[in-house]
Amino acid sequence: MAPLEVRDPHVHDLVAPDAAIERIAGGLVFTEGPVWRGGALLFSDIPNNRIARWRRRPEGPELTTFVTGMSNGLTLDRQGRVLAAEHYGRRVTRVADDGTRTVLAEHFQGKRLNSPNDIVVKSDGSIWFTDPGYGIMGHYEGEEAEFELPRRVYRIDPHSGATTVVADDFDRPNGLCFSPDESLLYIVDTGKSHTPGGPAHIRVFPVNGDRLGESRVFAEIDPGFADGLRADRDGNIWAGVGWGGDGQDGVHCFAPTGELLGRIHLPEGCANLCFGGYRKSRLFMAAGQSLYAVYLNTVGAQTP
Repeated sequence: MAPLEVRDPHVHDLVAPDAAIERIAGGLVFTEGPVWRGGALLFSDIPNNRIARWRRRPEGPELTTFVTGMSNGLTLDRQGRVLAAEHYGRRVTRVADDGTRTVLAEHFQGKRLNSPNDIVVKSDGSIWFTDPGYGIMGHYEGEEAEFELPRRVYRIDPHSGATTVVADDFDRPNGLCFSPDESLLYIVDTGKSHTPGGPAHIRVFPVNGDRLGESRVFAEIDPGFADGLRADRDGNIWAGVGWGGDGQDGVHCFAPTGELLGRIHLPEGCANLCFGGYRKSRLFMAAGQSLYAVYLNTVGAQTP
């Protein structure tokens, strides 16, 4: 099977037909939450209890541990600092380069968060995150515990630090990203992963300040389901997709209309992805026990 599956010829404006898909690192356990920062890729290696760092050095690629801790989604705040959705800690934190963590959200109305999963930052500094609870469903990517709260999407106010609910009608809210102009918020529901016949789609919401308007289904994923999301500068949505079997695992690229433009096939399910490199034109894909990368003919949206 060709690495690039074309559903619409427009996908060649985004990915060259002969673009090389590189496996840049392997031997990991469960990769998630990649984010490009300061010439390096940071990503979660969840069961190994660390945020790892990949970078290209003059002598060759280097893979090291950035800090310890069992996180999932990662992003940057407006000052370029690392923010982590923590599975084991069941919280959202700001992570300093020396490993020191500042807790930004840990409870809601006196109850512990389930286990924050993915996280994005808006240009006003507000932090938006999902809390589906995968980290408390076993010991593989967290610690087994009882759910104290419904599975929701939250916002942390940049001024007061208060946490509010912005969406509460998901089965398992997962990956999320803003459109380039931040007028839309895309959120994945991976309910099918634990509820037979449950949702496996991407929804899109209009953003009204600190609230979300009424949503609609942007794209259905079948077989398998989407996980992490990113938008490019033109509003195309790139979704990590897995658990669908041969020919489905990898990355799906959708036009802003929701039309599937094409798929980048990978030998492992893709949990999350990000734009990086010096021009933000390289797509990094966290997939199973590996990291993959491909150069594109587009660049990521300017939001982290």
